[in-house]
Amino acid sequence: MTLTKPQHILVVEDEEKIANVLLEYLRGTGFEATHLDRGDTVVAWVAEHAPDLIILDLMLPGQDGLGVCSELRKTSIVPIIMVTARTEEIDRLLGLQLGADDYICKPFSPREVVARVQAILRRVQMISASVGNTETTRYRGLHIKTENFQALVQGTDLDLTPVEFRMLALLAEVPGRVYSRRQLMETIYEDRRVVSDRAVDSHIKNLRKKLRQGFGTEEVIHSIYGVGYKFE
Repeated sequence: MTLTKPQHILVVEDEEKIANVLLEYLRGTGFEATHLDRGDTVVAWVAEHAPDLIILDLMLPGQDGLGVCSELRKTSIVPIIMVTARTEEIDRLLGLQLGADDYICKPFSPREVVARVQAILRRVQMISASVGNTETTRYRGLHIKTENFQALVQGTDLDLTPVEFRMLALLAEVPGRVYSRRQLMETIYEDRRVVSDRAVDSHIKNLRKKLRQGFGTEEVIHSIYGVGYKFE
């Protein structure tokens, strides 16, 4: 019988007590977990070990979490949960704009962090399992491949984050259909918690910027005032 390899979570946290609690809960849930305490060691480690998800503190020695997240997104779509003690909305949005999949504020329950990890990994698996082949969408030069979370326009890879990929895949599934911000948020956050509409707008802004690589100045994601967005 073939044993399934446990999913590997990287915890990047410079507060030893917090890191140890997270490691204990993750390992107790069945994950493999590794700890790093400096931001400037993360990118090289990820390139070598390819974890399934990263829990990334915002304030780190060597390089802060936002800088690490920005660098990682140049080469990797690994899901990232940002952890911060700074509760200002701009900090949360900035993390999401740089490609984080989720955020959680200190102090937090380690059980909640584990639940968030499980939810994100479940969504990643569901996208791949929801279709029987890798070519799920072709529309106006857009080609979405769920197996490797890749979206191309006229052959150009858009280098989407997992959150951006899920959002674009939903919008492009039925071109012309209008999705409310709530529907888009529920695609990103399956636990149905309250998230600011501005978070969705931030992701849409990033998607539009990346889509211009293939569509030029033409907007293919349209705002429907008072309702939401559509892809057409």
